Amino acid sequence: MHLLVIEDNPDLVANLYDFFEDRGHTVDAAYDAFSGLKFAFEQEYDAIILDLMLPGMDGLEVCTRLREAGQQIPVLMLTARDTLDNKLDGFASGADDYLVKPFALTELEARLQSLIRRARGGQALGGRLRVADLSFDPNTLYVERGGRRIELPPIPLKLLELLMRKSPRVVSREELEREVWGDSPPDSDALRAHMHVLRSAIDVKTDRALLRTVRGIGYRLVEPDAY
Repeated sequence: MHLLVIEDNPDLVANLYDFFEDRGHTVDAAYDAFSGLKFAFEQEYDAIILDLMLPGMDGLEVCTRLREAGQQIPVLMLTARDTLDNKLDGFASGADDYLVKPFALTELEARLQSLIRRARGGQALGGRLRVADLSFDPNTLYVERGGRRIELPPIPLKLLELLMRKSPRVVSREELEREVWGDSPPDSDALRAHMHVLRSAIDVKTDRALLRTVRGIGYRLVEPDAY
């Protein structure tokens, strides 16, 4: 892996260098947000490890700028904040995963490898998917509902594709987690946070909700009048 670490704690950066380089990976480090963005735009990386609290601007703004510029590189956000609202903010900015400090370096490596495998898997082929007035083209990643273009971060986009392909049936939490994270699912709040981002995007400004929670089981994407 070729990793970019954007983190202002030199002790943590040193630990990451030692751990990953001992395991055959390459690490570049930036100690502030602006240097991190410069690295990200000028070089190719397999993934970015991004701290939430940074000099210059916070990690949320860094991630937002990356996504607005069309960068789809996997981003794993590090933070000492562990509330659901904090995670929602991170995922809404475009982060792919979220790890709370302190953490095990082996878990960080496993999370990064899972993100990179998913990113390298490419996008699914096939025709345009439709549920009611919601459409998704897996080839161009263009999402639209009722003539309104919808922008989604990578993980909610992948969840949307699975739900649309399985519609109208219920997709279990376990199946959704396995599709996104493989055999290394994150904590229990992660899927709920990504689903919140997805629901906020596709069902906003309408009383005809498509995304439904099936309590204790999972989620389904169905026509507004479906039972």
